[in-house]
Amino acid sequence: MSYSQRQIFRLNSALKISRFLNGAVSPRYIVTTLHSDVEVIVSTTSDGSLRSSLQPYPQIDDAATQRFFQRHDINSDQAVLLRLSYDTDDFCKYHEVTTDEIGAGFAQPQLAIADGIVTRQAGVTMFLPIADCIGAVLYHPPTRTLMLSHLGRHNLEQQGGEKSVEYLTKFGVKPDELLVYLSPAASKEHYPLYAFDNKSLHDVAVEQLIGSSVPSSNITVDSRDTVTDPDFYSHSAALRGEKPRGRHAIVCYIRA
Repeated sequence: MSYSQRQIFRLNSALKISRFLNGAVSPRYIVTTLHSDVEVIVSTTSDGSLRSSLQPYPQIDDAATQRFFQRHDINSDQAVLLRLSYDTDDFCKYHEVTTDEIGAGFAQPQLAIADGIVTRQAGVTMFLPIADCIGAVLYHPPTRTLMLSHLGRHNLEQQGGEKSVEYLTKFGVKPDELLVYLSPAASKEHYPLYAFDNKSLHDVAVEQLIGSSVPSSNITVDSRDTVTDPDFYSHSAALRGEKPRGRHAIVCYIRA
């Protein structure tokens, strides 16, 4: 059974789109209504391509990311890059953001490689650049625990949805109290997961979350296809010459 057949909040009831006027340009961004404690922002192509998830050092010439931060009153000294690596056999590495790590990737190098990061500190902005994979935001209101997890093919093949939830239980999180947002991703028509009977990234992520006791009604899925939607970058479409190379970002933080 696919996620569309379950009781999951859809885009039109879970998201709102706002615009910033900037001369002739009106960059769009998406803010989810996951919970009143949490801000979740998804950049779009109108923001430009944002910084890489693979580069550990701050990119001082990255004007697009700097403008994006300014538009949303985000202090780069309080931001943390979720730095990924594909040069590994383990795609389910998670850790809690330490005080020393705040600013990593923007104000200082991000030396830690992970597939998901967690914070319980208000105002710490977690930042994940992607271009087809899912950026999953998991929030537990009773403990004010927030996780940003990367769920691509490699992660899901290693049960990354389940392992993200399992990691959160270390913080006293009860899976049936979790609220989850899944960002736009490549659809099964353009990126089927062969290891899962050609299901989509969203299908498999939702199945793994539900299998970890997250209620389907607590999962918000933005089902837009990054391959075809002009608001988003797509790695697979770029490889075929159908879209420019680039990355949009999933950004989240706990409000003070």
